[in-house]
Amino acid sequence: MEAFLVSTLVVAVGEIGDKTQLLALLLASRLRAPVAILLGMLCATVANHSLAGLVGVGLSRWLGPALLRWIVGLSFLGLAAWALVPDKADADEDMRPRGRFGAFGVTVICFFLAEIGDKTQLATVALAAQFDRLIPVVAGTTLGMMIADVPAVLLGNFAAHRIPFKLVRVVAALLFALLGVLAIVSALIGAI
Repeated sequence: MEAFLVSTLVVAVGEIGDKTQLLALLLASRLRAPVAILLGMLCATVANHSLAGLVGVGLSRWLGPALLRWIVGLSFLGLAAWALVPDKADADEDMRPRGRFGAFGVTVICFFLAEIGDKTQLATVALAAQFDRLIPVVAGTTLGMMIADVPAVLLGNFAAHRIPFKLVRVVAALLFALLGVLAIVSALIGAI
């Protein structure tokens, strides 16, 4: 249960103001198909985070607990620094669906690609490595992603102008830093 709850919290907070949340706003304002966009986001997130979780669990079994604690700790500290950098979306990009993909297909493709190398994908790798539990971590990170992005789709630009993204980035950075410090302290205690 801890893996699920921590994963949900980390991604929900870390996703606010992230490029995929901005992408959700952009898709909602351009495509005006909230159900198709939400289903596309869910499918893309489950696929992307499942792959990331598999990598994380694989790393946890391959590297050994001592080295893994250091890598996870340093990864979370890196994510904390990265969380302070604001993401930007290209508002001029034409997001209208072309061909046979429709709003669902465009959303799946855009979200899957946008998540590659993103903070939340890397956090999923680190969380899966830390907890060595694939399903609770993927379920938690997916829920966290949806918690942050569903309001962006449903409220569109109305909410975007009222969310203090700078404060949210600082809170996310502090959360990532706390997890990093806890992992490093665990590594130091394990080394004694």
